[in-house]
Amino acid sequence: MFKFQITKKTKEKARLGLLKTRHGIIETPAFIPVATQAVVKTLTSEEALEAGCQALICNTFHLHLKPGEKIVRDGGGLHDFMNWSKPLMTDSAGYQVFSLGFGNDQKVGKIAKKAVLNRVKLGNQPEKVKITEKGVYFQSPIDGKQLFIGPKESIKIQEALGADIIFAFDECTSPFAYRKYTEKSLERTHSWSEECLKFKSSNNQALYGIIQGGKYKDLRRKSAKFLSELPFDGFGIGGEFGDNKKTMVTMLRTVIEYLPENKPRHLLGIGHPEDIEKIIKEGVDTFDCIAPTHYARHGSAFTSRGKLDLNKTKFLKDQSPLDPKCACNICQSYTRSYICHLLKAKEITPLKMLTFHNLFYFNELIRGIREKIKKGKI
Repeated sequence: MFKFQITKKTKEKARLGLLKTRHGIIETPAFIPVATQAVVKTLTSEEALEAGCQALICNTFHLHLKPGEKIVRDGGGLHDFMNWSKPLMTDSAGYQVFSLGFGNDQKVGKIAKKAVLNRVKLGNQPEKVKITEKGVYFQSPIDGKQLFIGPKESIKIQEALGADIIFAFDECTSPFAYRKYTEKSLERTHSWSEECLKFKSSNNQALYGIIQGGKYKDLRRKSAKFLSELPFDGFGIGGEFGDNKKTMVTMLRTVIEYLPENKPRHLLGIGHPEDIEKIIKEGVDTFDCIAPTHYARHGSAFTSRGKLDLNKTKFLKDQSPLDPKCACNICQSYTRSYICHLLKAKEITPLKMLTFHNLFYFNELIRGIREKIKKGKI
């Protein structure tokens, strides 16, 4: 069972919707927290639910490495394995083509923050990843053994994991890839997309195609047009977005113009608080990002007054809550002083507290945007 229903649209291209899956409904727009290894780090599934999470996205590559999709399948699939009753997504392992490949070589992320000298040319290969027309050979970060994932393998792993929404195998390119490399990569991704449709056998899972094309508008447009003509249930917008976030908004506008109105759009790996309203205004329905959980584990809280680094000694004397405007049980029960003390004492509890608060904050932020759309304020 999979159905997407748009309930309201605005002049800004933002839209409200209901994304119906066999494990429940996602009210869109929605933030999808990352549960890489079938867990939102530091939280139980019950706590993630209490923080307002409607759905989670797990990582195909890492779950393939450990514990392995067969163990997850024998445990009843991801939902039973992790005791999560709501919708789940799994990515395709395409991001690891970049993160363990050129991203690792160049020490860069999807949005480049610094220039590099070793730009990616046509014919180049990463040090620890070999990209071929049939798929990708990885070097396991666990034991160094070689493993292969192509379209068939990605789909079969995701089918065994059993998420409600799965993604086609793709290559996420480096922000420092030359055009010729990006063109060739896009051809591969399109070919893999067609193969993923062919290899998919489960009727219980929705399959999204992933739009690539790097920072090149015409390639992004080409990818959106190509994939929109294939029978995907929805579309992921992946890859890198150049060297600043202004490029990201322009690229989203370029891509979404060519996507079917009646199918959901998911933005992969983007979603800091300052990005959220912008991407929703461009017509994004769901998006995932590690920001709330990653920053929490490094001692930072997102609040209505900006980001707080609770590692700073000044917070030891601050008896106020993390965010006076937040209704989460952490803000209702604990002070900045206490959380700062726990961080300095190297306790693990504050990591859980900050993760819970950050997820609650993100989910409430987006709930507020949905209300604005309902009232015609966006």
